[in-house]
Amino acid sequence: QVQLVESGGGSVQAGGSLRLSCAASGYSHSNYCMGWFRQAPGKEREGVATIEIDGTTTYADSVKGRFTISKDSANNTLYLYLRMNSLKPEDTAMYYCAADPALWPCTVTYADFNRNEFDSWGQGTQVTVSP
Repeated sequence: QVQLVESGGGSVQAGGSLRLSCAASGYSHSNYCMGWFRQAPGKEREGVATIEIDGTTTYADSVKGRFTISKDSANNTLYLYLRMNSLKPEDTAMYYCAADPALWPCTVTYADFNRNEFDSWGQGTQVTVSP
């Protein structure tokens, strides 16, 4: 069974940086689409960034140029990262990582509209950005 565990959230001032991590253990598929989503209070969950097995990435317009998604693997565990720079108060949300072996195309636009297709989700990590 796949387990996704996020870490790295916290509270920062506007303009600061954070790096989120997600460890995906038990992932045996040879292909996958992985992504970061976020959900602010009273709002729908939205896609932030996606990454394919070949490293192709896509980003929501609101985070382009500020956020970077990346991945790594070791000891049968996939690691997903989200480097967040120049944080803004509107970035405040619970951030979730998700993975699926078949989601296609693996783009943030498609993932945003088809988030229910992701078969594995983490529990979330809170990011709070103060003015």
